[in-house]
Amino acid sequence: MRLVLLAVGQMKDGPERELLRRYMGRSQAAARAVGISGVLDVEIEESSARSAAQRKHEEAASLLSKVPAGARVIVLDEKGRSLSSTSLAETIGKARDDGLPACCFIIGGADGLSPELLSRSETLSFGSATFPHQLVRVLMAEQIYRIITILAGHPYHRV
Repeated sequence: MRLVLLAVGQMKDGPERELLRRYMGRSQAAARAVGISGVLDVEIEESSARSAAQRKHEEAASLLSKVPAGARVIVLDEKGRSLSSTSLAETIGKARDDGLPACCFIIGGADGLSPELLSRSETLSFGSATFPHQLVRVLMAEQIYRIITILAGHPYHRV
């Protein structure tokens, strides 16, 4: 199984990009030991459509085109459910054990996610606060690394 972080927009150079690279690199290095074949960070170009609804629709189509058939799709949304890191690791571990080809974590663009994408995905929230897009990518990359270390029984995650 692969873990894929799909996000609308390009990450700018700076400390956030460096943190993203660091967590994705750590994840990739530790993944095989827990039965995860790869960890990918995929950027989708922002839509230039005039209306927010059209932008969300176009971005959803681009995002879904990168999702492997049979993959579990989890979108980050402020109205999503909050899960502990341990619960999220259990969810991913079960998907791996069930033989799913991938689990995709999706971060939408500035206008949010289309209703079509939301209706065919599970939702996850980092709480009711609003965070900058680049910071959310770093937070999700860290959670991916944390999931892998929890599955590995590594002491990175302390309760």
